[in-house]
Amino acid sequence: MSKQRFVAVAAFACLACTSVAALADDHPYAEGPVVNVASIRTVDGKFDDYMKWLSTTWKQEQEAAKKAGYIVSYQVLTVEARRPDDPDVYLVITYKNWAALDGAIAKGDAIAKQVEGSVAAANQSEAARSTIRRVLGSSTMQVLDLK
Repeated sequence: MSKQRFVAVAAFACLACTSVAALADDHPYAEGPVVNVASIRTVDGKFDDYMKWLSTTWKQEQEAAKKAGYIVSYQVLTVEARRPDDPDVYLVITYKNWAALDGAIAKGDAIAKQVEGSVAAANQSEAARSTIRRVLGSSTMQVLDLK
């Protein structure tokens, strides 16, 4: 009797798992990578200074994060600012999934130590950049790949 009960429970579990997989197939999309977009406004006359920092230190940090497997890719986009408080630069970082953001502080600290020598030096560098740009905010979102 217990073997029959075990077989019945196992069959029910298999059926339940199959129906969950079938429900996932009902969606017309699949979950894709996670993207963070930071909105930046450079100070008038400081665009090239900020681009120089992006092409050196920031790029080194992104390449180190990519090599470590923390990120998939990164981009710098420029946009026409229409008002004084609109961004003129977007920094786009792509992660494999939401789980890639787990432990982000420790990962960032490791990269900062590797590229800038210490977390304290990275913090000082961050403060100094306030003379050439303002961070307006950021958004983190997930790509939905249509089937």
